[in-house]
Amino acid sequence: MNLFAVGVNHTTADVELREQLAFSADQADQVLAVLRDELPGVREAALLSTCNRTELYCLVDGPIPDFSDWLARARRMSSQRLRDVVYQYRDEQALEHMMRVAGGLDSLVLGEPQILGQMREAYARAHEAGLLNSELGRVFQDVFSVAKRIRTETGIGANPVSVAYAAVSFARHIFSDLKKSRALLVGAGEMIQLVARHLHEQQVREIVIANRTLERASELASEVAGRAIALEELPVALEHADIVISCTASPLPVLGKGTVERALKRRRHRPVFMVDIAVPRDIEPEVGKLDDVYLYTVDHLQEAIEENVRARQEAAREAGELIREAVHRHRRSRREQRAAGVLRDYRQQRVLLADQELERALSQLRNGVDPEDVLRRFKHNLVNKWLHQPSVSLRRMAAEGRVEDLRTARELLLGDEPDQT
Repeated sequence: MNLFAVGVNHTTADVELREQLAFSADQADQVLAVLRDELPGVREAALLSTCNRTELYCLVDGPIPDFSDWLARARRMSSQRLRDVVYQYRDEQALEHMMRVAGGLDSLVLGEPQILGQMREAYARAHEAGLLNSELGRVFQDVFSVAKRIRTETGIGANPVSVAYAAVSFARHIFSDLKKSRALLVGAGEMIQLVARHLHEQQVREIVIANRTLERASELASEVAGRAIALEELPVALEHADIVISCTASPLPVLGKGTVERALKRRRHRPVFMVDIAVPRDIEPEVGKLDDVYLYTVDHLQEAIEENVRARQEAAREAGELIREAVHRHRRSRREQRAAGVLRDYRQQRVLLADQELERALSQLRNGVDPEDVLRRFKHNLVNKWLHQPSVSLRRMAAEGRVEDLRTARELLLGDEPDQT
């Protein structure tokens, strides 16, 4: 079977297209449940969907499926629209891509750590769906092992850089002193947790966290000396917020143009810096057209992100070397596995011949034949049977002038060191 990694990311598709291709956890479960029916050649698979990428990792037996067509049907869009943005890697290139993704080398922010946890979740979801067996499971374990080495043996994670950190960094460029600013965070997931911690470290004047579940917002607020509110209180909270950063799992925007416009009037048009790092987007794009609003999406953070990327280039090169070594080990391991079947069949054949001669010898002993004669004959017959097929093959190789094959046979049968000359 062949390993494939197929998908889109921030380098091939803009945020609008990525949000159309994004799968929520429930949607991913539904897709995985029918995946093998829709792609008959796929034997094992896992689906990863984040703000910046949607990728399918799978083992395929037989003809290669049309992954672009499948993804288009799954998201109810034109397959032609995806032809130019979907990438596809196979076998070792697929393995290397998965390792780069897990290690944070393929992220919008080089080295960001969240992607490894997201990939682990994709692995667990596929396992629960019965789509992950031993072979793809081993691939994932190799990927996770390399990602762990990248985090511990290189400086890729020396500084806490992520999309969340980049958003805060961008705010720091807009406001000369964050200590005088009030921040409103919408959501309470992992990304907002990171944003809240970064803002807390910058000693922002106030942090308000709005979330559909007030209990989760309260837990996070207690960590950063903030205040929790329900989503229904957003219109009032907007009146006091200088910084608004949103990242929820809502399929529809949680902040519309009208709501923001009313808040601006009450703020007497004091400017608001807004970052929407959710996919699908939380803030209606039309909000960015309002005066006194500076609205940015994850794609707009690229400039701030690039400053941090430069500090991690050397670590990325070290990580790349770790990945190359891991791919080489994987290649060697797969080659060794090919010998397992040969060894198994060879052993079965040898045991069968030995059993036949043993039964013959035992029968002779029961009939009173001299034991010493029986043992000598057993040895003679067994050696002849074991050598018969190799002898035939060796003579044929010699007759055909297959010198290299004869050298290999000598190395295999006699344990000679291979000739390096």
